[in-house]
Amino acid sequence: MAGSFYRVRCPDCENEQIVFGKASTVISCAVCGTTLSQPTGGKAAFEGEVVETIEDRSPTGELTRT
Repeated sequence: MAGSFYRVRCPDCENEQIVFGKASTVISCAVCGTTLSQPTGGKAAFEGEVVETIEDRSPTGELTRT
């Protein structure tokens, strides 16, 4: 599997955003600008709370939730 997506809750404004698990850039909250994840060279380090994991496991590329 190439990677997973995660729903991350912003620690400041409670906004929830979907973030790629192997993000190569800093991901900021779309509402308040707080950093949600940092790149580490592999899996991203999340600053906010991971609320849900959304994985791409189907052969057609459809997203499935776990």
